Amino acid sequence: MTPTYRVGDELPPLEIPLTRTLIVAGAIASRDYQDVHHDAELARQKGSPDIFMNILTTNGLVGRYITDHFGPNAVLHKVAIRLGAPNYPGDVMRLAGRVTELAGPAGEEPVRATIAVTGDNGIGRHVTGTVIVTLPAPSDERAGA
Repeated sequence: MTPTYRVGDELPPLEIPLTRTLIVAGAIASRDYQDVHHDAELARQKGSPDIFMNILTTNGLVGRYITDHFGPNAVLHKVAIRLGAPNYPGDVMRLAGRVTELAGPAGEEPVRATIAVTGDNGIGRHVTGTVIVTLPAPSDERAGA
């Protein structure tokens, strides 16, 4: 059965080590060939202390955070994020989330939830965003088992 969620519920945090491999692989996978995402020397020439994560990788990690928590049958409808402090290699990003809205027929499944998400690293807030997700119905969970 789908757990009952309430507005204000906090999701458990997820810590993601920011490796050079993760940053480069995410840029390549999203076809973002900007040198600041894979070439440390060119990134330094452009004023950055090192390569840094691109927005598409961050977007994917935010989506992963939500589906890791709500399960593989949860459906992401909207992921809206804004970047702040860059994610550099050697740091850790800590994602956190809070249920801000629940919508759907009273007592019925599925429920659409709005989750406020933040992601912080050692220098500040890397990402702020909102995710709208349909939570899996009990029959969806059994079908996936």
